[in-house]
Amino acid sequence: MPRIRGGSLAEHHELVWADLADATRRLLLERDYDSINLGHIAAEAGIARNTLYNYAPDKAALVQALTERASRPMLERVTAIAARTAEPATDRLRAIVEEVLEASTDQALQPMFRPGAGRLIDEMAKAPVGPFHAIVAEVENVVRDGIAREEFRDVDDVPLTVQLLSGAMRAAAERIGRDPDAFVATVRSAREIILASVAR
Repeated sequence: MPRIRGGSLAEHHELVWADLADATRRLLLERDYDSINLGHIAAEAGIARNTLYNYAPDKAALVQALTERASRPMLERVTAIAARTAEPATDRLRAIVEEVLEASTDQALQPMFRPGAGRLIDEMAKAPVGPFHAIVAEVENVVRDGIAREEFRDVDDVPLTVQLLSGAMRAAAERIGRDPDAFVATVRSAREIILASVAR
């Protein structure tokens, strides 16, 4: 029977998830998603390949689970920003843009910001729950609040508007992934485009 790390089985699982996340980050720094297999992840994490099946049935499910777990701190920060209703909606939207693009520099979150890069990314983007859904819901709330306060123009279709704005965010994140030195300029441009799209 494998040795249990930590004080409980739950703690053991959290430690293994952390190892898998670190291993996946390192691998994504070296190669693209499609060239990584379960054997690579297991070897990099220092665990037996058959152990991975206790966490996910295949690579896509494993990386999706890792991406969703890695996104939790960012989602908590985005939720906290959106909830700062004493602040203008413009300031909150600007802060969310910066927060999400900062998170896009984390290799563990790169699959989330690379739509079209494979089946995994397409599935994550279409999922009714998860990182994409949570971010979109918070941004929709901020946009609606901005409209109610007359900071933003009265758009006909808030979900469609936010979906179109998310395309600009993904394009910015993809550029940052290709050229990390362009981070500051890309954040500035993304912020300007998104705020101009909803400004009165």
